[in-house]
Amino acid sequence: MGEPDFAKDSLLLSLDVENLAVDAVKRDKAELAAPRRFYTHAKRRAFAEYVESRRTDPSSWRCCGQSFTEAATVHRHVARAHCGEIEQLTCVALEQHSRPKGHGVMEDEVTRNHEEEEEPDITAWLPDISHVPTEQLTQCDGEVLLYYWYCELVHPQRVCEWQRELCQLLHLTGKVRVATEGINGTVGGSKVGTDLYVSAMMSHPAFKGMCAEDFKRSEGGSQCFSELRVGVYKEIVPMGVDPSVISYRLAGTHLDPEEFHREVETLLTDEEAARHTLLLDCRNFYESKIGQFSRCVAPDIRKFSYFPDYVEQNLPLFRDKRVLMYCTGGIRCERASAYLRSKDVCKEVLQLRGGIHKYLERYPDGFYRGKLFVFDQRYALTFNDDVISVCRYCGEPWDQYELCCEGVCCQLVLSCGSCRERGLTACCPTCQRKRDTHTHREECECTDTRPRIPKDS
Repeated sequence: MGEPDFAKDSLLLSLDVENLAVDAVKRDKAELAAPRRFYTHAKRRAFAEYVESRRTDPSSWRCCGQSFTEAATVHRHVARAHCGEIEQLTCVALEQHSRPKGHGVMEDEVTRNHEEEEEPDITAWLPDISHVPTEQLTQCDGEVLLYYWYCELVHPQRVCEWQRELCQLLHLTGKVRVATEGINGTVGGSKVGTDLYVSAMMSHPAFKGMCAEDFKRSEGGSQCFSELRVGVYKEIVPMGVDPSVISYRLAGTHLDPEEFHREVETLLTDEEAARHTLLLDCRNFYESKIGQFSRCVAPDIRKFSYFPDYVEQNLPLFRDKRVLMYCTGGIRCERASAYLRSKDVCKEVLQLRGGIHKYLERYPDGFYRGKLFVFDQRYALTFNDDVISVCRYCGEPWDQYELCCEGVCCQLVLSCGSCRERGLTACCPTCQRKRDTHTHREECECTDTRPRIPKDS
């Protein structure tokens, strides 16, 4: 990847990168095991990429709630306010540079993939299904897999092609995102098909660090998705921040479901601990609306890409706190915890390994109440009998989502059976009018009245 054009700006090149701010952390260069000039280069590169990640258009940037229209001013802001993040990113680059080839990174969490320049044909990683009757792959009853794996993929396009061939061979539907930083997928099919898929994944050299526990399983099948979508993206989970700037390698401390359960129990029973601990839901509002942990902070955001701005505008909420964060399967917390740690305001950042999915497998009647939202046509998984949301029309307890009847706003509606019988199936009056005007836009009254980035206290 080439450096951003503005990285050659005269102001940036003249900056004393080893003293970006008066309180910058000094480090022993010998300790970093890198030549001084590489240290300087790595820091300049980290600085340039950080500023580039804040660019909103060719001539403006946005950071910490402020807008900048001159390169010089955004450079000065980053130098003063974000020297800690720049130092962290520089250290990550130096560690990568000094690591011996073939040495693992963050064991049990990620695997560094040293692919050869000339890979075998993708058919080499497809399973032999000549002994499997077709009906065993096409039967409706089956399951849905949810998984992710962070690793360095030199040839993401090749992996994408392999994934498409693999899923088609096994009659799987779903969504798979591939990037240079790894893979993220949710696929559905027969039990035989998903078992073969898991085996194929674990046998591929790029994902050899994965184990069966890394795949979350739930009842479902290929009918849970309308199609198969496989593609190469910049991020395997769309936070909207360049992975080279905020890397998964900066993620918080991972807690197993048992450890997380004990932490939440302490939060709920110890008032002193509660004053210094924040339980943070990293999902979207419509997910936390039907299920969440007791006493959590659930941001009222529509998309995960809004999370960085949410953090920027709510920094006092996190200051000097131990933050316990969770999401559906764990992947959003990898980037969310890294971003929050880069702000250098929290006492500690911890995250639930395997997400709510793994927690509910262990504690179906634990501290998470309500349903678990999933991004397929099931909309939710049930682990306990609690209903924490209500019908938007009559206020009766209800947690079964359906798409707005107008089909143009992409909004989900909580409308109970009796209200639906009365024709109350749209998300808002605006959508009723759309049917007559044929306005095909995602925005409607539901989103127009919702602040893009809410402020919590």
